[in-house]
Amino acid sequence: MNFRYGYGKGYKEFSINDENILAELRQNTVEIGLTGAAEVERAIENPIGSEKLRDIVKPGEKIAIITSDITRPMPSKIVLPVVVKELEMAGVSRDDITVVFALGSHRKHTEEEKRYLVGDEIYNSIKCVDSDTKECVHLGITKSGTPVDIFRCVAEADRRICLGNIEFHYFAGYSGGAKAIMPGVSTRDAIQANHSQMVKNEARAGALDDNPVRIDIDEVVEFVPIDFIVNVVLDEKKQIIKAVAGHYIHAHREGCKFLDNLYKVEIPEKADIVLTTPGGYPKDINLYQAQKALDNAKHAVKDGGIVILMASCSEGFGEKVFERWIMSADSPDTLINNIQQNFELGGHKAAAIALVQKKAKIFLVSDMDDELVRKMFMYPFKDVGEAIKAAFDELGHDAKVLLMPYGGSTLPEVKGN
Repeated sequence: MNFRYGYGKGYKEFSINDENILAELRQNTVEIGLTGAAEVERAIENPIGSEKLRDIVKPGEKIAIITSDITRPMPSKIVLPVVVKELEMAGVSRDDITVVFALGSHRKHTEEEKRYLVGDEIYNSIKCVDSDTKECVHLGITKSGTPVDIFRCVAEADRRICLGNIEFHYFAGYSGGAKAIMPGVSTRDAIQANHSQMVKNEARAGALDDNPVRIDIDEVVEFVPIDFIVNVVLDEKKQIIKAVAGHYIHAHREGCKFLDNLYKVEIPEKADIVLTTPGGYPKDINLYQAQKALDNAKHAVKDGGIVILMASCSEGFGEKVFERWIMSADSPDTLINNIQQNFELGGHKAAAIALVQKKAKIFLVSDMDDELVRKMFMYPFKDVGEAIKAAFDELGHDAKVLLMPYGGSTLPEVKGN
C-alpha cells in the first residue's frame, strides 16, 4: 500500500506490503453535525453549565481572551470572531478586549505569527499580546504546592475567556479547559511545580479524575476564575467538528468524552514496528512538540520493537532545557534517574522520550543533524523508505506494522484491555 503523510508543511510518501500492515489508526466514525464557525456559534448559543457569555460580561469590563500559541493547531482565527461578536452583543468595546497568546514556556511570537493566528480583522482591531513569565502576579499556592503566578494582563482582567483545542495529553490527560491558565499564562516555576507530578502513575493520557496534574490545573481556577471557555475538537484535517462552551469543567469534560469516541482507537495487538507522525506543521515544528506522537506510539509497540517517528523538527529541539538535558546525558537511564531526583521543566520531555527508548528503538526521520539525533540515542534517517527498510532488516520481513498518521491525537488501546 502507498501512503502520504504530513511532514513539515509538505508530505512524505512511502509504501509497505499489505501483509505486513496490522492497522492504520485513524479517527473513529462519529456523528458530526455542524462544523467550523457554525459549530462554534452553536456551542456558544448553548453553553454547558453556564449562562450565555453575553449575559456574563458587562460594558466597560476589561476582557482577556486567552488562546493557544503557534505550536498548537487551535484555529483561533475561526473561533475568535465568533467570541468577539458575542461580546459585542453585550455592549463590550473592542478597546476593552485583549487577546493573550498562552506561551507557557514556549518562545515568543513574531508580529506576523500573531496576525496569522488570529486573522487580519482581529489583529487590526484588538490588542494581541504574548504572555510574559516576567510580568506575573502571585495569587496563592495550590494544595500540592504549585505557586499561582499568573500573567498580569490575565490576573487583573475583569473577565477571563479561555479558548483551546482538546486532544490527549501524555500526562495532563487532555489539553483544553483550565490548561489555558496553567501552564498557559503561568511562570516557569509554577509550570515546573505542576508538571513535576508527571512521574506519578495516575498522570497519563486519557485520565482526568485521578490525575494529579489535571487536579492541580483545575484548582488554579480557585485563585484566577475562568468565566467562560470555548474548546474545539479537530478532525484529521484540522477542521472543527465539535465545539463546547461554558463552564471550565463541565463543558471541557463533554469535549473530552467526544474526543474519546473519536480518537481512542482499539488495536488487535501491539506491533513490531510503529510508524508515527504528529501530522505535519505545526505539530512537528520541533522535537519538543513532536514528542507527543512518540509517547502515544509507546502504547502500540511491542517491547523490543521499533518506533519510526517522522517529524521535520525544522526548529530543532525547540526548548533550551530540553536540549541541555539530552545533550548532557550519557544514556536514557540517566535521564530517567535525573527526573526522579531533580525535576526540571524541559527535562521532563527528555525523560519521557527516554521511557519510550527503554521499550523500543526510535528511528527518527527528520531535518535534524544526524549527529544530534545519535546524541539523543535515536537512529537518524532523512528518507522514510530507508527507515522502514532498516526496521524490517532488523526485525524480519514478516514484522507487523501499525501506522499512526496523527500520532499526537490518536491513543491506541489493545482490544480487551
